[in-house]
Amino acid sequence: MPHDPRFGPNAQTPQQRANVLRQLQLTYPRLTTKATPFAQHLYDRYVAGELSWPDVRRALDEAAT
Repeated sequence: MPHDPRFGPNAQTPQQRANVLRQLQLTYPRLTTKATPFAQHLYDRYVAGELSWPDVRRALDEAAT
């Protein structure tokens, strides 16, 4: 699989991105406890490789305004 520059070196596969997301959720529990269905959908798209983490944050920030 070619390197995708949208993701860090430890987030190239869906499994790696899922691990990154779990680590973020452990560090910032509100990512889980306050996750709306929309946020969960974005997280799923991140794990699938459709969105980068900055894309997820941008979408969440736009939805909050």
